[in-house]
This record gives sequence, C-alpha cells and structure tokens, in this order.
Amino acid sequence: MRIGLIGAGRIGTLHAATLSRHRDVGALIVTDVDPARAHALADRLGATAAPGTDEIFTWGVDAVVITTGTAAHGELIGRAARSGLPVFCEKPIAVDLPGTLAALAEVKAAGTVLQMGFQRRFDAGYAGAREAVRAGRLGRLHTVRALTADRTPPSASHLRVSGGFFRDTLVHDFDMVRWVTGREVVEVYATGSDAGPEVFRETADADTAAAVLTLDDGTLATVTGARVNGAGYDVRMELAGERDTVVVGLDDRTPIASTEPAGPPPADKPWPGFLERFAAAYEGELGAFVQVVRGERENPCDGWEALAALRVAETCEISRRERRAVRMEEVSGGLETVRG
Repeated sequence: MRIGLIGAGRIGTLHAATLSRHRDVGALIVTDVDPARAHALADRLGATAAPGTDEIFTWGVDAVVITTGTAAHGELIGRAARSGLPVFCEKPIAVDLPGTLAALAEVKAAGTVLQMGFQRRFDAGYAGAREAVRAGRLGRLHTVRALTADRTPPSASHLRVSGGFFRDTLVHDFDMVRWVTGREVVEVYATGSDAGPEVFRETADADTAAAVLTLDDGTLATVTGARVNGAGYDVRMELAGERDTVVVGLDDRTPIASTEPAGPPPADKPWPGFLERFAAAYEGELGAFVQVVRGERENPCDGWEALAALRVAETCEISRRERRAVRMEEVSGGLETVRG
C-alpha cells in the first residue's frame, strides 16, 4: 500500500513514523509547505519526499493522511474525495460548520472514506469505560465528569487559528461523552475565563472553560478544561451510575496529589503532553485506517461523528458568548440538507 502524508509538523511526524513501520504500508510519500522539513522527515524514515501536494495526488497513492494546519483540511478532503481516495484527517474537518458541511458533501458525493483523528476512541481506558456503560455495569448512568488540562498553553500563532478552546481541545471530550455513553447532547450551558496569560485575551479565547451538557436520557455531563496546568497533562473521565462508578485516566502518571494522610503519593513522572499520554491510541487509529483502506473493517470514526462533536463545541461557544443555555437544534448549519 502506498500512502501520501500531507503535513510534516509535530503530529504529522508522529503519524509518519507509525506508518513507516506498518507491515502493510509499502511506501510512504511525505510533503509539507516547508520542503526541507519534508525531506528531513523522509530521510529519517526511509520514505519519499514529494515537492508539493499535487504530487501526492498524481504519484499513484492508495490513501491520503492529512496532518496540515486546520485551514487546509477541508480543501484537501474535497480534493481526495474527487480523486476517489480514502482519507484519514486530523480533527477538525474545518473550524466552522459551513466548511465542515462543504467537505462532507464532497465525501458523500464521491462515496469515499473519511476517517477522523479522534484518537481517544482507541485508548484502552475510554474503551473500557464504554464497555462498562454498554454492559450495564454502572446501572442507570446519572453523572459524567470529563476534563482536559494542558500543562502549558499552545503558541500564540496556534491560538489565532485554532477556533477556540471548545473547538480545538474540548471537542475531544464532547466526542468521548457521545462515544462512551451512546447518548446525544440536547442542551449546553458553557462559560470560560481568560484570566490567565495575556495571549488568551488578545485572541478572545479562554484559558479555562466549563460546560454542563444535558444528554437525551437526562444524564448530566460536565466538561472542564484548562490551558495552564502546572502539575502536568491531565485527561480524565468519571462515569457514575446507580450501581457503580468508573474512571478513565487514573494511574501512576496522573498529575494529581491527595491531601489525605493515607492517600496515594504524587506521580513521579506525570504526563507531559498528549503525544505521550495517547501514544498507543495514535498508533491504533492509524492501524485501523489501514484496515479500513484494505476493506478489513468498518470506518471507526467518520466525518459525521466529527460534525456531531463540532456542533456541541459550536453550541458551547454560543452559550459562552450569550451567557445562556442553548439547545442543540439551534445549531443545525444545514446538517439535514447535506446528510439527506
């Protein structure tokens, strides 16, 4: 199998390394807006560097992996669809609903595959929580608590094009609330604070955020996040039911310390970031993509799943801005017309 990878930045480098050692990938072709970066990565992995994006689509690849900046995702998804190529794309499809719907319309018209990079679906902890819920181990689920806290904030250049905290980061938690519980969000109330570093006020973003989600069966979910969490990278989910409670992300690297006299000691090596915390999950999602391309499994996370998580993020942004609870149906964006 020949795979073309577009984007040789941090996540692109990780994905290229994974693909280069996959037994079913015979050739990997890499390109980037910075040709020197693409050549350096290709030389390191024994791959081939392409001069530009055009060559990815003319050199006879079997599938495309998109790891560019967000602004290019929609156009590249559409181009791959028109070329009849299956695509793996890092989230999001686009930073807004119109761009997302336009790309999905192209995929639908072409009848091609689009798998989105929501890597937490391949994390053992989240998968275990999903199984516990689906098997009825917790009984009636009444409360979900999810959080994502970055150790250090992203760069100012990233913040200016990220789409905001809800769309850029907490969208992963929204996806997990849906995927783990099997329920849909019907209403949100969200708020945020920019009291941290000055860059968040400059970009009209939040460095700390919280959302209360009401699910379609009455379950309440809280999603909280922080951009500056000095103890380390912290990603967890608690699910409480009438019979039992389970937690995702609690291990000897979780960056929390107990104040109880008999509590566990602080983590010796707290997680520094998402690449380390979800290393196995990132490898798992690309392994799944190769299987999808080979016709060996169904798509585990298509574009409609990404759209559903983005709609929650969009609804949170409206709630934060207007300081009110917002029903999900207020953010349709033409969804019914495109999905048809």
